[in-house]
Amino acid sequence: MVAKDITMRSRTIAEAARAAGVNVETVRFYERRGLIARPERPSCGPRHYPAETIARLRFIREAQGLGFTLGDIAELLALRADPAADCADVRLRAISRLDDVRAKITKLEQISTALDAVIAACPSHGALGACSILEAIEHPSRDAPPSPRRSARSSSKRGEATMKTLTFSIDGMHCEGCAETVRVLLSREPGVKAVEVSHAPGQARVLFDPAMLSGEQLTKIIERPGYQVTGSH
Repeated sequence: MVAKDITMRSRTIAEAARAAGVNVETVRFYERRGLIARPERPSCGPRHYPAETIARLRFIREAQGLGFTLGDIAELLALRADPAADCADVRLRAISRLDDVRAKITKLEQISTALDAVIAACPSHGALGACSILEAIEHPSRDAPPSPRRSARSSSKRGEATMKTLTFSIDGMHCEGCAETVRVLLSREPGVKAVEVSHAPGQARVLFDPAMLSGEQLTKIIERPGYQVTGSH
């Protein structure tokens, strides 16, 4: 009876995939990436996936729909399981992803403008050797936007980087202008993905790539205008 109840609460891989709105190969891919656990195979019959795994599959699917990379999602899942994690950590990652989305929109608008220009210059008829569109692609001007394929590839690499969050306690910030100064200084650093600064508690929360920056370097940036970092965690 117990074994039967367990089977009723869990599902085969095909049933789990259908319930989560993904396909079977996607479930297997997530298993290989370590995003979901692979159930042990019973002595007879197929593997069964518990309700918790199906909920996790739905979470991954929805997060991808919002533009989070699998690297981002792994970090979100780790935060979700960490009782000491703060909602602000998730918010910083959402801000970082929103910035990436806005940058892509800007790039797409530039591409749209470039395409409008080459299409408008096309005579619509004549020999292929005189095609202005092919000529523009073969000999782009310096102002032309970079290849979308190259941009997507570099964006993917950035998205897969493991991010880290540090909260700095800061003395000397007395107004929103002070907080904005710190925010601008930090935002200019290439390895910083998102920043939130508030003068009232005197804190700066920074999401950054530890392969490009260290906590000590961030401390020096914050202290550049004369503020003092009294701690970080």
